Amino acid sequence: MAGLSIVALDEQQRPWANELLAAEWGAADRIVTRGRVYDATALPGFVALDQGRPVGLLTYRLEGDECEIISLNSLAEGQGIGTALLAAAQEAARAAGCWRLWLITTNDNLAALRFYQRRGFTLAALYPNSLEESRRLKPQIPLIGLDGIPLRDEIELEMRLI
Repeated sequence: MAGLSIVALDEQQRPWANELLAAEWGAADRIVTRGRVYDATALPGFVALDQGRPVGLLTYRLEGDECEIISLNSLAEGQGIGTALLAAAQEAARAAGCWRLWLITTNDNLAALRFYQRRGFTLAALYPNSLEESRRLKPQIPLIGLDGIPLRDEIELEMRLI
């Protein structure tokens, strides 16, 4: 996208971001990874703008010397939006002194597994049947995921930054 720019998520973009998170994740304030609930409406992040119009969002959290991507959404796949948002997250993680950038996806999300691995992420861990616990924290998580695949496991991917 020729007119693509990445900006830090700020209060001006927050209402749009919260609507997107609620629509894509079932609840903006309840994203669950590895048995922990995060309020994505309070997390830092980046917004992709195409000629001033928001077209993508990434939220993350810093903990110690690691950075976890909590959410990544692109409104136009295949246009470089997700890649640009990831690059901004990598830069922020490095600037914060993080040694790795990591995320959790689910066993049904084959497109995400392709996307992240093509951008240098590697498989770090498999958590079999972990979504049973996640559903206790967020009952909206469906039993069947993308492409009719039973939604059971979490997969951790990482990118070493140093």
